[in-house]
Amino acid sequence: MRVARVEAWRVDMGLAEPYTIAYETVDRVSNVLVRLDLDVGPSGYGCAAPDAAVTGETPEAVLTALRDVAEPILRGADPLRRLVHIETLQKELVDLPSARAAVDMALHDLLGKLAGQPTCRILGGFRERIRTSVTIGILPCAETVARALDLVGQGFRALKLKGGLDADEDAERVLRVRGAVGPEIELRFDANQGYSVDSSLRFVALTRGARLELVEQPTPRGQPDLMGRVVESSPVPVMADESLMGLRDAFRIARGDLADMVNIKLMKAGGIDSALQINAVARAAGLEVMVGCMDECALGIAAGLHFALARPNVVYADLDGHFGLQGDPTAGGVLLQQGMLSPTSRPGLGCEPRC
Repeated sequence: MRVARVEAWRVDMGLAEPYTIAYETVDRVSNVLVRLDLDVGPSGYGCAAPDAAVTGETPEAVLTALRDVAEPILRGADPLRRLVHIETLQKELVDLPSARAAVDMALHDLLGKLAGQPTCRILGGFRERIRTSVTIGILPCAETVARALDLVGQGFRALKLKGGLDADEDAERVLRVRGAVGPEIELRFDANQGYSVDSSLRFVALTRGARLELVEQPTPRGQPDLMGRVVESSPVPVMADESLMGLRDAFRIARGDLADMVNIKLMKAGGIDSALQINAVARAAGLEVMVGCMDECALGIAAGLHFALARPNVVYADLDGHFGLQGDPTAGGVLLQQGMLSPTSRPGLGCEPRC
């Protein structure tokens, strides 16, 4: 049994509702899908969601890497020797984590299919579903409240508000949302690197009555010590996101007590195998883990979900990147009910693209 063919192609998708964060407004996204065909047996699928601001990649660079680097390595290879291929790609595609993630996903998809089991069961099978938060971009206060009420009406019980441009305005939006949705809804806040230490602590003080679960990446990722200073003085847990790109970052954050929690995204980590290593460091350091996502089609979300379901210390999920994607060829790859995500019952990642 060998990999007979590797195919990669780009998918451009619009957003039903464009959103704004601290450093950009997003209305369209591009993913790159990859398929590994075996000479005998099923095909495995993976997804890359390159983001120049986060992963440092473009769709063109990912396509070139998959076609010119990954394909020669994988063609004719044994798909079950997964770590051999992942380690090779780690060296060849150092600065292309989402490209590596796409191949890693496809190999894990094949692993589950060949075993006849959902991938999450092979990885550990700790739980069968998990609550996801849903994100509200930067909007005027009244629109933020209206959007929050609409999402709660749809069954979501965890909301993540974006901010980072103005601590006072952000605090007002958080407090207004809390007043509107009541005390039972989980509220999270993501500054996307937009604050200084002082503005971070000001925001935390102003929102004390909102009972936020966490504040995500308040300060710039290039100055990790700043986030550590926020951690020292904040009564609200601080989560590292953009500051955590790989295993070395996880070790540095844990060793320096630079965060209380970490957001592991497959696109930053380079796939499920790398995410498992980062998660092990986090667990050893007593850091809570959230599995997050980029703007990813349902196939990418499915891979993150299978990882999240497999590990007991993954206590949060922010897997909403596929919501509102127009023309997603993998729609239906995960199941959503009352704000809870679960995988399909199909083997592997359970998501077959419609090509």
